[in-house]
Amino acid sequence: MLARVIVLAGPSGSGKSRLAARLGLPVLRLDDYYRDHDDPALPRITEGANAGLADWDDPASWHGAESVDALEALCRDGRVETPVYSIPTSSRTGFHQLTLDGAPYVVAEGIFAHHVVAQLREHGLLAAAYCVRQHPAVTFWRRLTRDLREHRKPPLVLVRRGVALMHAQRRIVAEAVAAGCTARTPHEAYDEVQRFPVPA
Repeated sequence: MLARVIVLAGPSGSGKSRLAARLGLPVLRLDDYYRDHDDPALPRITEGANAGLADWDDPASWHGAESVDALEALCRDGRVETPVYSIPTSSRTGFHQLTLDGAPYVVAEGIFAHHVVAQLREHGLLAAAYCVRQHPAVTFWRRLTRDLREHRKPPLVLVRRGVALMHAQRRIVAEAVAAGCTARTPHEAYDEVQRFPVPA
């Protein structure tokens, strides 16, 4: 294998994408493996104010096995074709080539990232796994301002989802830790990765 994977899990809005960009490594966006809005296997919310809408926080809304295959191909071959996903339209809009360019590590980040930790470890591909965490109020505000700025969904849906996720944050972090992630702030995770050995 040419590289190993650094997993960045954690609640939406916790700073995973910002940390991934700061690390300066190739990044595979696991959120690009969401199902399209018209996929019959896409789960739906069954109760509450958002009943009937797609449940984008359910792991079944995501092609996890496909993302693991892509990470394995990237680490083995140095390049892989990955989808480009539009969150506002809830659909794939194309594909692009992701390459290692000699990097010894690749970052895999997304809200379902903790679901790939066990498989990557079994395949000998895992370098580290972090659950990026912030104070719930900080995460809520950063997520809401980002989603409104990018017009990801209607504002009322974003507010309702944001409140639900804020209340669920402790559970989300606990699930990621149980799956093998280490809970760290973005700054703590960044400092640890900077100390990783660089293969000769």
